[in-house]
Amino acid sequence: MFIEDENKRKTASRWIIGTVSACILVYLAIRHIQGLAMAVMWCIDIVSPLLTGLIIAVILNVPLCAIESRFLDKKFPRMKFKTKRMVGILLSILCIVLVGTGVAVLVMPKIADTLYMLKSILNTGFERLSGNHILEDAGINWTAMQAELNSWIESIGAAFISQAISSIKTITNVVVDLFIGMIFALYILSGKEKLKRQVHRLMTAWLPARFVNASCHIASVFNYSFKMFLTGQSIEALILGIMCMIGMLILNIPYAPMVGALVGVTAFIPYIGGFIGGGLGALMIVTVNPWKALVFLIYLVVLQQVEGNLVYPRVVGAKISLHPMWVLAAITIGGNLAGPLGMFIGVPAASAIYILVKEATTKREQKD
Repeated sequence: MFIEDENKRKTASRWIIGTVSACILVYLAIRHIQGLAMAVMWCIDIVSPLLTGLIIAVILNVPLCAIESRFLDKKFPRMKFKTKRMVGILLSILCIVLVGTGVAVLVMPKIADTLYMLKSILNTGFERLSGNHILEDAGINWTAMQAELNSWIESIGAAFISQAISSIKTITNVVVDLFIGMIFALYILSGKEKLKRQVHRLMTAWLPARFVNASCHIASVFNYSFKMFLTGQSIEALILGIMCMIGMLILNIPYAPMVGALVGVTAFIPYIGGFIGGGLGALMIVTVNPWKALVFLIYLVVLQQVEGNLVYPRVVGAKISLHPMWVLAAITIGGNLAGPLGMFIGVPAASAIYILVKEATTKREQKD
């Protein structure tokens, strides 16, 4: 059917050409998926220092904004802008480094000691069992079981040490990229306002206004979601760690400061992080007092219920506006894609996508 209206004819032509082109590109991408994946990985490897710097800048920007607005602007109102920005960046880096180093120094050696202590306790128990004639008459080879258990514990310890060494090797291999990324992040943060204006100017000059507006809105939603998530999750992790430590001190459970710090740090992974920290904490406590380890697990379950129903919805849930089902889905997908970092970034990314889809759906309904 011939379309007489010239504007409608042009619109239909563009739609047909665009649809056919998209189908061809999708077909070619599917047919050459392996080569496309290799090309994408090659491009990522080339710009990996810049991507690392961008991620570092996004993470550091959250404490930087808080330090500038709540501390430096109030305490040092006459300080020059450039000086204030550099002081804020240094304080942000210092805070993150101190927290990470403190937890690592407190927890990692104790986990290694716990594995060796657990091995010693189990060996003692098996030696007593192997001397029991009644149990020996039952046909149970306790010596073989002891050897297998020792081998299993040693494999865990070896895996733990191997993972640590592997991490050190990985850090050593990417130290140059990390250094370049850090420099890149410092440049981004030091002139983020100017950089934002420049990017907006370039996009406005070379791209359609509709695309520019949509891109700016998407970027602002992602930035807001990540900022709100990191702020709320930091407060929630601090509350959970302190409550865990106080409860352990009241119940006279050993390793209260270490386990509290571990539970607080792992709480950055929503919903399941506290249980990961609790499992490691129980492993440390059981070597000292198994009964206290059981008490700790019961207390942690109760604390998680209180935190999940009262603290988390008010502190984090209201900020990210995401149903727990989607949170767990984001953690699972993000973890499979990028490990712990993916689990951490997946939640704010899912929150931003949820907000954008909700806005698009509302606009679509209003049009209909």
